[in-house]
Amino acid sequence: MAKQPQPQAVPQAWEQFDSFRLLSKPRLAKVMAYWCIGLFGLLFVASWFPWTQNIRSAGSVTTLQPQDRPQTVQSTIAGRIEQWRVQEGQTVKKGDTLVTLSEVKEKYFDPQLLARIGEQLEAKEGSLQANQEKADALNAQIAALQEGLQFSLQKARNKISQARLKIQSDSADLVAITAEYAVAEAQYARQEKLFQQGLKSLTELESRRLKFQEMQAKRQSMQNKLSISRNEQQNARLELSSLNAEYQDKISKARSDLNATLAYLNDTRGEISKVRNEYANTQIRNSFYQITAPQDGVVVRTLKAGIGETMKEGEVLCSIMPSNPALAVQLYVDPMDIPLLDVGRNVRLQFEGWPALVFSGWPNVGFGTFGGKVAVIDNLDSQGKYRILVVPDPQDTPWPQAIRMGSGAYGWAMLNDVPIWYELWRQMNAFPPDYLGAGEKAAKEGKEAKTGTEGGDK
Repeated sequence: MAKQPQPQAVPQAWEQFDSFRLLSKPRLAKVMAYWCIGLFGLLFVASWFPWTQNIRSAGSVTTLQPQDRPQTVQSTIAGRIEQWRVQEGQTVKKGDTLVTLSEVKEKYFDPQLLARIGEQLEAKEGSLQANQEKADALNAQIAALQEGLQFSLQKARNKISQARLKIQSDSADLVAITAEYAVAEAQYARQEKLFQQGLKSLTELESRRLKFQEMQAKRQSMQNKLSISRNEQQNARLELSSLNAEYQDKISKARSDLNATLAYLNDTRGEISKVRNEYANTQIRNSFYQITAPQDGVVVRTLKAGIGETMKEGEVLCSIMPSNPALAVQLYVDPMDIPLLDVGRNVRLQFEGWPALVFSGWPNVGFGTFGGKVAVIDNLDSQGKYRILVVPDPQDTPWPQAIRMGSGAYGWAMLNDVPIWYELWRQMNAFPPDYLGAGEKAAKEGKEAKTGTEGGDK
């Protein structure tokens, strides 16, 4: 079957001329125009995508608790290194011996020093006990002297009372003798008068004179006896006064001895306290010969080498990194951004050694980033910036276990969600990020709406 000839297209009027063909639109320009329109349209649509405003900052890994940070181990006493019990990189437990030291001070060279100090302490305590017994004896002596003084005073008072009674008795006897003497004198006068008249004989007169003289002698004897009694009373009074002075002298001397003994007792107690202090210090010093790990960790570096090397008090021996530290990231933020941060603010982190495809505005698309929360905001700047501490977010992916202290970190704090075009416009105009978060804005707008509704009802 023969082919039917194809009908030829009727050329357009403008295609009949070469000049019109030269003026026709090129096909490539049309394709480029479609692409540009599509790209601009895509960019316009993408500009309405959400973007999370953030504050970027760089820092390093540290710990939240001071006891979790690397620490140095110092020697409490001066000594000589006898033996190293650990090596760098070794894991140690709290209380494990790191270094064994020996003594370098001649005061502590004696291996029996504690025993010697113990003997001194026993001797001082024996001396204290003996002086305490002496003080007790002096107290008993003073009490006996005071009691004897009371007895002697009572005895002297009794003698005074007896002397007073004897004086009264002798005075009464003297009065009676005096009366008898007056009678005898009158009788002798009458007898002598009768003898002169011749009525009495000389014998009777002499007999009466003899009686008168006897009575005179009795009266004189009684007067002397009364004087003796008065003198005895005076002596008893003097003895009473002298007894008080004598016993006070003895008591004062005993008290003086007691005070001297008590002073020696106090000195002995002070010396005992010093010896006990020295004993305790020596005993504690013996425990410092073994330098132990203050906590669980890893020996990072030993700063003293060799055996027999001497060191001073407080000199660093080695450094230890604690086990299982509570890691945190310290970031340094510009002062103008500090008012936008608060404790609990979400932060995204990227650690050195964990490469990540980071989209700071889209944290959910940032592979290799980790969540955190602001735990501490410093109140004092450091070289023009403020430090914040970020801890792991318990509701996000855990941080890598291999993160080490001091490694670098890059973080950005999440703020408000805005469209991309708004963020570009803000960046070009150098405006600060929005202060209120999305939740806070919604709460504020809801409160304002509620207030407006209540106002309208009124």
